[in-house]
Amino acid sequence: MSTRIKRRTNSFLQKKVRRGFQGYPVATVAFYGPDDQRASKVAVAIMPGEDAEPLALERWFSKDRDLRTDLTVAHNIQVFVEKHGVKSIVMADRILGCPNEEGIDYPEGQVCSQCPFWANRDRWTGEVKH
Repeated sequence: MSTRIKRRTNSFLQKKVRRGFQGYPVATVAFYGPDDQRASKVAVAIMPGEDAEPLALERWFSKDRDLRTDLTVAHNIQVFVEKHGVKSIVMADRILGCPNEEGIDYPEGQVCSQCPFWANRDRWTGEVKH
């Protein structure tokens, strides 16, 4: 008899996202990567209320793994949001752009030389800009 093991990497996050807005605090979860296939960074911010500054921000990085399917990172995100009493989670359904930060990892107003995939793309749609 064989048993199928279902991967539930982000099941906690997915459940919270599917429930929709349940009140504040809200966690925003954003994945970033060198292209639209592998998330090498995830940033989670805790928003205590509408138009408020983030209460807390945590980032996780990987040079070789896709963080969307990393069990350890999923667990760490769960612990982080539970610690802050999060009632709602908002998460994009795609990788939102380059993991490097403008003004920190590369000069303001320029494109990241490490992530040419994103140089002429809209981070929200993934479409090439003309």
